[in-house]
Amino acid sequence: MIEVSNVSDYCVPIDSPTPDAEAFIRCLMGEERPQKPPLVEYVVDDIHMCTIISDMLGRQWVPAPSNGTKETGSVQAFTEPAYWDNLIEFWYRMGYDFVRLELSLDLPRHHLLTEDTAQASEGQRAWADEHHRPISSWEDFEQYPWPTLTEADFFPHEYIDSHLPEGMGLMSCHAGGICEHVRWIMSYEGLSLALYDNPELISAVIERVGTLMEQYYQRLVHLDNLIAIFPGDDMGFRTQTLISPDDLREYFLPWHRRFAQIAHDAKLPYFLHSCGNIEAIMKDLIEDVGIDGKHSFEDSIIPAGDFQKRYGEQIAVLGGIDIHKLASYSPEQLRGYVRSMIDECAPSGRFAIGSGNSIPSYIPLENYLTMLDEALR
Repeated sequence: MIEVSNVSDYCVPIDSPTPDAEAFIRCLMGEERPQKPPLVEYVVDDIHMCTIISDMLGRQWVPAPSNGTKETGSVQAFTEPAYWDNLIEFWYRMGYDFVRLELSLDLPRHHLLTEDTAQASEGQRAWADEHHRPISSWEDFEQYPWPTLTEADFFPHEYIDSHLPEGMGLMSCHAGGICEHVRWIMSYEGLSLALYDNPELISAVIERVGTLMEQYYQRLVHLDNLIAIFPGDDMGFRTQTLISPDDLREYFLPWHRRFAQIAHDAKLPYFLHSCGNIEAIMKDLIEDVGIDGKHSFEDSIIPAGDFQKRYGEQIAVLGGIDIHKLASYSPEQLRGYVRSMIDECAPSGRFAIGSGNSIPSYIPLENYLTMLDEALR
């Protein structure tokens, strides 16, 4: 963790930011080329936000609220504004042109827990159970506690939308993509088996999840200061897609097309975060789904610069700073790497600088600040 005494070494947090969400979108849509690329980020861990908010900005940190889902049983209300005020202040003072927010309908799934070994520990780290699942049969499907849109709490979206500093926008989505949610509800193992044994059940689960997400997006696009729909839906791993490209085309990409159409009908871009090697479906995502930008890059799969050479005239390149390098490089090494990325990608336009994935707790805070500092300078 970086000490507060080191803050003067960085140009962030910014004392008097001048966000310009409209210019951010014009850059990513290829309508103008700024002198320096804007910042973009997918997720920043609450541990790092807490340190920046409390130790660097001198504000009182308030833990993230819960919407009291069936899964957590929490009673803390979303309607407490203190966390959302800090969230706005964080994105504003760190030099972003937007606040990014993602929340999900309550779609229960099984989790596995283990101790968090990151230096900035969160206590426990959770991940999806790949074997045990809430839905493995038609009986499970009928008994699953499907939510309705009326159960969704849009207060955080509406509060942030109405409290943004001048010039800032909101980028939002339904947390968790349709492929991810189906994979969590049925488990990765269960989904893989059902593709052969019970495709009708898969279709029913996808239809139910997709319809709920479609309703969610139809509600989101009415926010006054929304500048883009920016969902995440991990569909690959290091060497290929998680299920066959043909199955993705049959079951999941049509729903992304519908979500993208909702955004485009509202004159908003549709950016997509997807981890892993999804080269086999990139043409589909660009030409059929209609994504306007791609996020999540790993140098061992395809560096952002190489991706830009291949697709940069068609869609925006978001982020690109390899997460392994962001976690393991010294600040001096990282600064040079960030500069080389900017020098390679910024001149072509349709590029925003940020992590290739996100800022989890195991990223040294000093490295996160170094990345932003080099980009903003």
